[in-house]
Amino acid sequence: MKLIVGLGNIGKKYEQTRHNIGFEVIDYLLDRHQFKLDKQKFRGAYTVEHLFGEKVIFLEPLTFMNLSGEALKPLMNYYNIEIEDILVLYDDLDLTQGQIRLRQKGSAGGHNGIKSIIQHLGTQEFKRIRIGIDRSSRIPIVDYVLQKFSSEEMKTMQPVIEYVADAVEAFIQNEKFENVMNQYNGEVK
Repeated sequence: MKLIVGLGNIGKKYEQTRHNIGFEVIDYLLDRHQFKLDKQKFRGAYTVEHLFGEKVIFLEPLTFMNLSGEALKPLMNYYNIEIEDILVLYDDLDLTQGQIRLRQKGSAGGHNGIKSIIQHLGTQEFKRIRIGIDRSSRIPIVDYVLQKFSSEEMKTMQPVIEYVADAVEAFIQNEKFENVMNQYNGEVK
């Protein structure tokens, strides 16, 4: 069983903001396969599906970003999911728009959602896809990440969302994560 977690903030006012790019990828995958988040439990909205012969849970925490681990840990415990079967999708200020980085482990790098997950799981050793949202030198970080993408930025980000979805599907298909990393790391063209 695989657990795919997209990070974001709940509520209409946060939809399509930079900080919610993890939710955007989950929503895209759900649409692609005609799935719906049909369960609400453990402080998360999720669905349990079968995809490519694998049982998969898609999760969007119903907490704010800095409490993401509160939704992840109880769901893992309930479904008995191993740490190596988790993939977390989230925004990264240190990558330019159009770049993604797949990693098998790592620190939070200042990301509060990842800090919460590390705290609740008790480890940094979980797979993740960092999705570049760039950084603004003029706008404070808190304001920048909560801004919606402009229509021009969405022209860059839509192919990124689709590319990350492809990488998630490769992970679900039980390919070695090193192979998925080698194939998908870098700039989306």
